[in-house]
Amino acid sequence: MITFKDIHIQFGEQSVIPNLNLQIREGEFFTFLGPSGCGKTTILRSLVGFINPSDGQILLNDRDITNVPIEKRGISMVFQSYALFPTLNVYENIAFGLRVKKIPSARLDEEVRDIAQKVDLSEEQLFKKVSELSGGQQQRVAIARALVLKPSILALDEPLSNLDAKLRVQLRNELKSLQKKFGITTIYVTHDQEEALTLSDRIAVFHKGVAEQVGTPQEIYNHSATEFVCNFIGSSNLLDPALAAGPLKTWADPGKNVYIRNEKVSLYPFSSDETAVVVKGRIVEQEFYGIYTKYTIETDGYGMLKSVEIANSLNCRSAGDEVEVYLNVKDILQY
Repeated sequence: MITFKDIHIQFGEQSVIPNLNLQIREGEFFTFLGPSGCGKTTILRSLVGFINPSDGQILLNDRDITNVPIEKRGISMVFQSYALFPTLNVYENIAFGLRVKKIPSARLDEEVRDIAQKVDLSEEQLFKKVSELSGGQQQRVAIARALVLKPSILALDEPLSNLDAKLRVQLRNELKSLQKKFGITTIYVTHDQEEALTLSDRIAVFHKGVAEQVGTPQEIYNHSATEFVCNFIGSSNLLDPALAAGPLKTWADPGKNVYIRNEKVSLYPFSSDETAVVVKGRIVEQEFYGIYTKYTIETDGYGMLKSVEIANSLNCRSAGDEVEVYLNVKDILQY
């Protein structure tokens, strides 16, 4: 288990991390999520040992590693740029850390080939220069170089951000499979909410150095603890005060901002056991995305609402259609 205890990090006069208390379980895929400059990479680098906290302790299985040298922490890091050696071939990149540790040649060769096989790098690729590889293959080399050292923790700093969208999706699936295969505690830094939701066992959402919410992807998305988390994760409607004070007055606090996720706004009735509020409106815009359609609806007296519906031939609506809009009161978020 990793424990951040009363961690404070300050650069000059600027307090970057004011006070962090956080626990990460053994074998967990844990993501630090947030916008640029929120402190997520700073926290990761303090765990690895590149940054010394101004105050507080970092514990690994109750052992204080706050001031332990990087090479003695048992943590491997994969950087955003991969930080591979361009003049060395793949084999030598993977073997680099083992050579530093003076591992005997026969064992080194066995371990390099074994980890290469596990991350799907072929014999032919082992002896290519990294500059000859695709972005996805380079990512596998970076992960293999980290895993060959058999670390207790794998730290990844935005490792997919330099790849195109299709490859990102492919490689994040492979990354999750590798993590499950090795069972290694993995700390992942990203600003990409979709990556965080699909990869993580738990997520910490950071804002201005503060972990605003820690929870499972489902908890973060469906039960956002703060207004920042609600707005950062997914897409939501900020409901018109007239709707909150009118049809929703039994369930909404008039002194708060009231939200509902776009896909929770339905153009079709819910099952009979759901408590729904119904408002009338007219579709003013339709955006077709293949498997789903986005609608913008001008309601009668309650402003605009966005809705997302699974697309099929039976429920296609068009701009100009008069509709009834159904809001399930249990999906209301208010801050």
